[in-house]
Amino acid sequence: MLGIMENESSIGKNVVNSPTPKKEGELCYAEKEDHGEQKKTLRISEESPNPGSNEGLDVSNNQVDVSKDLVSENKKEMNQDDLNSQVDESKELVSGNKLDESKELESENKSEIYQDIKETLSEDKEPEPVFDGTEIAEMEASRSMSTRSLDLDTETQGSAWPEKAVALKNFVKEKGTVAVSSVLRVLSGKTDEDAHAAQDDEDRNDTGVKEAVDSPKEGEAKEASQKPVEWSAWNPLNYIKISREDVENRTEQEEIIEEPVHPVGMKGRIILYTRLGCQESKEVRQFLHQKRLRYVEINIDVYPSRKLELEKIAGSSAVPKLFFNEVLMGGLNEIKSLEEAGKLEEKIDYVISEAPSFEAPLPPLPGEDDLSSSGAIDELAAIVRKMKESIVVKDRFYRVRRFTNCFLGSEAVDFISEDQYLEREEAVEFGRKLASNHFFHNVLDENVFEDGNHLYRFLDHDPIVLSQCHNFPRGILDVKPKPIIEIASRLRFLSYAIFEAYTSEDGKHVDYRSIHGSEEFARYLRTVEELQRVDLQDMPREEKLAFFINLYNMMAIHGILEWGYPVGTLERRKLFGEFKYVVGGCTYSASVIANGILRSNQRPPYNLIRPFGIRDRRAKVALPYTEPLIHFALVFGTRSGPALKCYSPGNIDQELVEAARNFVRSGGLILDVNAKVVSASKLLKWTIFQEAFLNMISGNMLSKDGSMNCFSHKLSNVAYSVDFGNTEVEVLKHAANYLEPSVSEELLGLLASGQLKVIYRPYDWGLNC
Repeated sequence: MLGIMENESSIGKNVVNSPTPKKEGELCYAEKEDHGEQKKTLRISEESPNPGSNEGLDVSNNQVDVSKDLVSENKKEMNQDDLNSQVDESKELVSGNKLDESKELESENKSEIYQDIKETLSEDKEPEPVFDGTEIAEMEASRSMSTRSLDLDTETQGSAWPEKAVALKNFVKEKGTVAVSSVLRVLSGKTDEDAHAAQDDEDRNDTGVKEAVDSPKEGEAKEASQKPVEWSAWNPLNYIKISREDVENRTEQEEIIEEPVHPVGMKGRIILYTRLGCQESKEVRQFLHQKRLRYVEINIDVYPSRKLELEKIAGSSAVPKLFFNEVLMGGLNEIKSLEEAGKLEEKIDYVISEAPSFEAPLPPLPGEDDLSSSGAIDELAAIVRKMKESIVVKDRFYRVRRFTNCFLGSEAVDFISEDQYLEREEAVEFGRKLASNHFFHNVLDENVFEDGNHLYRFLDHDPIVLSQCHNFPRGILDVKPKPIIEIASRLRFLSYAIFEAYTSEDGKHVDYRSIHGSEEFARYLRTVEELQRVDLQDMPREEKLAFFINLYNMMAIHGILEWGYPVGTLERRKLFGEFKYVVGGCTYSASVIANGILRSNQRPPYNLIRPFGIRDRRAKVALPYTEPLIHFALVFGTRSGPALKCYSPGNIDQELVEAARNFVRSGGLILDVNAKVVSASKLLKWTIFQEAFLNMISGNMLSKDGSMNCFSHKLSNVAYSVDFGNTEVEVLKHAANYLEPSVSEELLGLLASGQLKVIYRPYDWGLNC
């Protein structure tokens, strides 16, 4: 009985305080005009939305009369919306299905209920709480109902659960938003004044100062409508998705968005002539960025024909040369002189307001001075095209496996014999020639080409090539493949031009938006198509090392522009492993290049198998031994990664040493001698995790006599040998080689004493834009 009375008291409180609007089918008081008189009628739903809350809680008609009297006394203090909200909640008091049972409790409960309702109505005189997004009005009723439901049976609680689940979901959602905002406020380093201001607002809410909104729901809607704007506004690129893990740095991005720096709109055109490696050209770029002037760059190394144009219109091919429409502004010294004389602003106003004349230099045209589409037509490509039309290509079963889009070797021999008028043995040799030129390959890489029931597949019929390779938009090219050294040189040239024009001077920030719309990147996309059927077998070690490092870094940029920046671990893994190029008839992802080629077919971290199997044709391309310094050269678009630069085969080893030195000295390894603590990048730690991962597996594979443990130990030293060492001390000793001599000696001394504490900084997966 006491529990019932307490529950009824809590219900009475909810009737008064809840601002929830009435819903269809709920108990409410409705005012109707009948011959000029106001009559209060009680509407009771036949089916209560919360039947469980009515059991044992119904009251008699006399109790309802008492409630109506008290409500009418308090009507002057509440507006119509509040009255409707009170009556909505009172539906949970009365149910038509339980009126008969409530009469038995009438005599015992009437006086106590009257007293509870009277006290509850007296509390209504206090100001209503303000809901500023941190609290939900409906949640107050839900919390009181949860207390009341403790005395109900299981069936009753089950029927009330959906309504409570919705309220709980909304409550957790709103509280989560507040928690994230609080964390961001702390991480952003805002002053305490903001926190005090927020606290003052909270205090004002607690004292009854209501926000200027029409209703709590409208206030919540306004706040919710503002949140998507916050999340979308800080995205620096239209076609790049920024990782949600980047929320720690969201405040810094918002500060930049608050005062965006947009280029000045202009009718005219600014042309800047540059060349690779020119320091004055870099300074002119920075000058134009500071003035917020949009310009078109013409690199005379990338566009050789423009060198003659520059000599004709400027009298010299010296760079940099800046043009405002058809007006020659000169180089860096001339621009500074104009600025000092106060005449530069006049020139800027001219290019902003005046359109260029026909005498003004033109921007680079698509395909200008581009050799990627040139070359002799490959006669073998015409034969293969005819071969596709003649033989049967379909799905076939071979060794209890199903292979798609295949043809039989015997059918290919029949076609070649008939088309080329060759004997069968000669036709097999001709087929091997076609396979060596990467027009088709054996589905299991068992042989180059043989007569019989072996299955083969054309390169442009390979499902992986069609679905995952992004340098294959037009199918197999008809031109003869050029030497890999020539293609690598042109790709290196384009990479150098892109990095110099669209990255910061330290190589840590990339202008992805400008790269996406540049002619240099469009030319790069056309050039990588030429890699489809190149021969990689005879590349020297230096050429191969520089080529694959540069290709990896450009592939990362291409993948980010094509797919967007990965959101989390799974998307990073997908971009790292499924964004591929066709190179020499085989598919290469960033992971395959890093671990299969540059690390000499070593297992990637947390993997049990090598990238290349025994029959894999790509194993012949892999370097003969691991190149540990490639970790300081490979950039996959993260802020904590190394600096982005282009590498040349003539000086590749020295450039890798410089890259390692630059990474370690610029924050990769920080030593505090007094505290005997070294702070290291997680890039160094991940090389040790491979050993720990194997040891963890080995512990689960121990035999009773320990033989498996011995085998696993040998495996860890051979198959899982890491690039910088197997232990933390070995890794730090290796990294000490790239520190300044004095710091290196102090680090080695602390390592020898065993008193050094190592701390690994969190890796920033944010986009390096």
